[in-house]
Amino acid sequence: MAKTFPIRPARPELICWGCDRYCAHDAMACGNGADRTQHPIETFGEGWDTFGLNAPRAEDTPTAGTAAGAPNTPSAPRSADRSTNREV
Repeated sequence: MAKTFPIRPARPELICWGCDRYCAHDAMACGNGADRTQHPIETFGEGWDTFGLNAPRAEDTPTAGTAAGAPNTPSAPRSADRSTNREV
């Protein structure tokens, strides 16, 4: 199982981000003598997780004022004289 990838690590320059081992920059176990793989925050800067193929889409997040944004909110008011919300 893959480890959870950190969004904003404290010191990304000290770790190789090429695989799930996250080796130190001077003791890479999986590399073949190559340089370490940079963290996306080093390459793309702040906000790297808000664009690209894995970016959250607008329809994935509830908009403010919707029932999805407020828990335990009924979808429609119940009528006072009936126990169900069916139309006859």
